[in-house]
Amino acid sequence: MPKAFLPHTSASRTPYYHVVLLPLHAVGMDIVGPFPLAAGQRKFLLVAIDYFTKWVEAEPLARITEEEVMKFIWKNIVCRFGIPREIISDNGHQFQGRRIQEWCQGLHIKQRFTTMAHPQANGQVEVTNCILVQGIKRRLERVGGNWAEELTSVLWAYRTTPRGSTGESLSH
Repeated sequence: MPKAFLPHTSASRTPYYHVVLLPLHAVGMDIVGPFPLAAGQRKFLLVAIDYFTKWVEAEPLARITEEEVMKFIWKNIVCRFGIPREIISDNGHQFQGRRIQEWCQGLHIKQRFTTMAHPQANGQVEVTNCILVQGIKRRLERVGGNWAEELTSVLWAYRTTPRGSTGESLSH
């Protein structure tokens, strides 16, 4: 039957959810900022979260380039926890350039991209971004300082706070 005569079927409006069964199956990544300039010209925050364990890694950076993203993945994910099966990010050039695609292929990391118009498709990292930004703001209101220096304390607080589903902290 020619395509023109096929019955109309509507596309599902159900959002795509990542079914994650193991640690490092899927890692969401995003960029937050720009923030006020910190020491070392740092004004961006690169954030990664393991979808299974909810463990967060974040690092303040001056620039977000393919090279910086690859260094971050290597140092904060691969060398600490192992090679993730897939990385989910928006389709910014720093996540989908030729060099990072080849690098991920070499490590057998599948890349999945969300559109910038629908960041909620990478919802876990978006929620985490909000929590980190709120934590940084609260910390600065209490103790002052600059945001990049307070990030370690904010990450510690996030990682040691008991989570609802298990009642355990991520560091437990």
